[in-house]
Amino acid sequence: MIIQKEIKESIMMKLQEVKDPEIDSVSIIDLGMIHSVQAYEKSVVIEILPTFVGCPALEIIKKNILSAVEELQIGREIEVHYRYSPPWTSDRISEQGREKLKEFGIAPPPVFLEGEEMWKVNCPYCDSEYTTLENIFGPTACRSILYCKSCKNPFEAMKPISTLM
Repeated sequence: MIIQKEIKESIMMKLQEVKDPEIDSVSIIDLGMIHSVQAYEKSVVIEILPTFVGCPALEIIKKNILSAVEELQIGREIEVHYRYSPPWTSDRISEQGREKLKEFGIAPPPVFLEGEEMWKVNCPYCDSEYTTLENIFGPTACRSILYCKSCKNPFEAMKPISTLM
């Protein structure tokens, strides 16, 4: 059983290197996409929560996961499955992931405080709260376009996706 635990830990470390193809500074670990990694005697099963069901990058992510884990040469069949329940939410993004999104120029999804009905996004460039939503539809299904009235920069923001909404 210890061997399986060591394999699982090495796979998780390797998955930290697998980046979102559209945001190459953020790993799938930091996006909270990994639901589980199970190491068995003859196989490894990795379950992933897609950020959106229709995400066009799902097959690329799967291929990148397989390539990364195969580099470990663990001598087991590697399976990658998408899991849709529980659904992925933006609450799964780690603090490191939120910081890397900002470094990339994408505002992380807002954190909802109890009792709040609207969401407010700070500018990833100047951290100003003086921003407006320009278009709910961004370049991908998980992002919107906003504008900062302080530094005058347009920017993208991750949409807040929660099971509480």
